[in-house]
Amino acid sequence: MSPEYASRRFPVIVTLIVGLMLAIMPLPDSIRAFRPDWLALLLIFWAMQLPRTWSVGSAWIIGIVLDVSYGTLLGQHALALCLVVFVTVRFHLLMRVFPLSQLTMTVFALLALYQFVLFWINGVAGISAPAVTYW
Repeated sequence: MSPEYASRRFPVIVTLIVGLMLAIMPLPDSIRAFRPDWLALLLIFWAMQLPRTWSVGSAWIIGIVLDVSYGTLLGQHALALCLVVFVTVRFHLLMRVFPLSQLTMTVFALLALYQFVLFWINGVAGISAPAVTYW
């Protein structure tokens, strides 16, 4: 691996590690519901910027790490992140020319898809949680 190639991957890896730390950082109960999905947002960003380098495979690895750190079903977040990143990579050229308001709504729809997949997997597995905690 050339030093130039490694230097291009370094910022992405650092942001994903920081996103993982922000995702698992303990917060008080009063503000826990307002925590954004840092890793989903970062993976959407990097999949739009570098779709050939950071796509479904990296989303799967990050999702497995997130599952292990949360202690949830193994593969739950990995599947949801893979689905979101797949849709992002599939439409990344179209999303790049969206105006800011439309891009914001598209990212919101991708995050809603992410939460829906997590909600659906928990429902299939028989894990009951109030629907309000997802939204």
